[in-house]
Amino acid sequence: MFYAIDILGTIAFSISGVLVALSKRMDPFGILIIAFVTAVGGGTLRDVLIGDTPVSWMNNMTYTYVIIISTVFAVVFRKRLEYLRKSLLLFDTIGIGLYTVVGVEKGISAGLNPIICVALGTISACFGGVIRDILCNDIPVIFRKEIYATACIVGGFSYFIIKKLPIEIDIAFALAGVIVILIRLLAIKFKISLPSLYRD
Repeated sequence: MFYAIDILGTIAFSISGVLVALSKRMDPFGILIIAFVTAVGGGTLRDVLIGDTPVSWMNNMTYTYVIIISTVFAVVFRKRLEYLRKSLLLFDTIGIGLYTVVGVEKGISAGLNPIICVALGTISACFGGVIRDILCNDIPVIFRKEIYATACIVGGFSYFIIKKLPIEIDIAFALAGVIVILIRLLAIKFKISLPSLYRD
């Protein structure tokens, strides 16, 4: 279950990266690079922080193949991914939901405090997108008013709560990811955002 969700998150973030790169009219090499850093950027930082090196995508070529295949798929079917902006939000949201619980579980496996585990989950989910946005000359979503990292934090803590229930760990894993996704989608739909401290 853990591995499957990690791969699904890689696919979602790869497509998210491709959609941003296409909107910036990048060449094929640029598109692949943006897809790659979006997919593995957060996980790479997470693994380095906990000393799990070489990082996962270097140890397992499946991640690289998945990113390449996902990139080609998204480019070939870009016209079918209607309303690129909405597609980007969807794939990005799926990615952060899946990667949050993967990061939290990695922290648990490393024997870390639950708060640190949630921080790792948030890093896993958000920092690939941060690198993507910086390379594409955009203000990263995590630094705007949008409910983004907040959804990851809530989902991360919910994972610890759900794990205490008499249900299988795989179900708890999936439910926590769904919570992140739902919070993010509801925030987008109802235009819920964090308050800004800026005053004229």
